[in-house]
Amino acid sequence: MNKTIAIIPARGASKRLPNKNILPLGGIPLLAHSIQYAQANSSIIDAIYVSTDDVSIKKIALQYGAQVIDRPDAISGDFEPTITSLQHALNVLDASIENVVLLQPTNPLRPENLLKDCFDKFQYMNCDSLFTVSSNDHKLGKMAANKFIPINYEIGQRSQDLEPLYFENGLLYISKASSIKQGKIITEDAFPFVVNHIFAKVDIDTQDDFDFAEYLYSKKKKI
Repeated sequence: MNKTIAIIPARGASKRLPNKNILPLGGIPLLAHSIQYAQANSSIIDAIYVSTDDVSIKKIALQYGAQVIDRPDAISGDFEPTITSLQHALNVLDASIENVVLLQPTNPLRPENLLKDCFDKFQYMNCDSLFTVSSNDHKLGKMAANKFIPINYEIGQRSQDLEPLYFENGLLYISKASSIKQGKIITEDAFPFVVNHIFAKVDIDTQDDFDFAEYLYSKKKKI
């Protein structure tokens, strides 16, 4: 029985950085980093699946030891939310699955013990989901009528006195399969697991993002 599985959703089409999921990072395809991370946590993850609509991605996933779920074109568009690929995967797979670990290929760098720490907390809190967040250290505002309107501070306020705010960093998500079937990755009782690590700043969507990831990967052993 596959009690806890990892699902890595990887579409073929990417507009701003073409073929980003298969671009080589540190000598292996971007997608492979998430597969290998799941494999390194085999004490938690019972099976690894890549959901894709792309032949090249499918080939790489199989090459690196993941199983593949062929995603229909109907749920592979640019504006399709991640939840539909997860729901489709669970519909294809065995109903005995209890937990899903979502690993996005665009977040290839993760602290080594992150999944273990998150899964321990997920079990201890007995919540329906957990997701990783990082603290924000920027003075944020919005633009209206050609004016900058501060949101989390007052003009002249010191950065160290900012009210603590956090952002969803995308490193990993853990959800009960039953919650995903109901259309939720992050549930009402989701536990926000704080990760203030440089890897949390990597979320690849552009060439600049990819270049930053390459730089950090080259320094990985020193971080």
